Amino acid sequence: MTSLQGKVVFITGAARGIGAEVARRLHNKGAKLVLTDLGKAELAGIAAELGGDDRLLTVVADVRDLPAMQAAADQAVEKFGGIDVVVANAGIGSYGSVLQVDPEAFKRVLDVNLLGVFHTVRATLPSVIERRGYVLIVSSLAAYTACPGLAPYNATKAAVEIFANALRLEVAHRGVSVGSAHMSWIDTALVRDTRADLPAFSELLTRLPWPLNKTTSVNKCAVAFVKGIEGRKSRVFCPGWVG
Repeated sequence: MTSLQGKVVFITGAARGIGAEVARRLHNKGAKLVLTDLGKAELAGIAAELGGDDRLLTVVADVRDLPAMQAAADQAVEKFGGIDVVVANAGIGSYGSVLQVDPEAFKRVLDVNLLGVFHTVRATLPSVIERRGYVLIVSSLAAYTACPGLAPYNATKAAVEIFANALRLEVAHRGVSVGSAHMSWIDTALVRDTRADLPAFSELLTRLPWPLNKTTSVNKCAVAFVKGIEGRKSRVFCPGWVG
């Protein structure tokens, strides 16, 4: 198991939910953190919560913007000397059937969930290779279990799983490990807000068979992520039955 003391971890979607909780746990283990997200105030909030010490760098950046992600990676290298671990966590969803979903909303899910992962990895990978590090790409149970109304989300999560598999083959000889994380429903703002705003989505969850109709806490998910990072796992599952 790899010690995270002093390791530099670059996290997207770090201002809340899974990303923020992973950041808390990694900070407690002595890691240096590069936290990126869209919300300046939210990033400032998590940084203040963690003490605002010299082991933290926050960067407002949109994963859809490759130059912005490159600038974030460059700042990380300038401040900490390199990047050991990347957690490509930023993601969004859009609920609606293929006939109903707004095409622009569909495209935005693709841009954030798929291109955003590519941009994150492209910007950080040279430094990760230098340090023979680890990349964790956040996929989902949705990568291999389709759900009506979630076609764009399903498509992107399947795509990033295969992206992770291809990347693993490309960089293994450089000493870099690559993992993908697969979760069922996690009690994040994304899931809660969608349930509140869309009765059809809430009804869908109640009709799914056990255990697909259950949600898992963000804390439990973050524990699984940290264990996966420490073990440089090729797969991270939460809850365990997903795997």
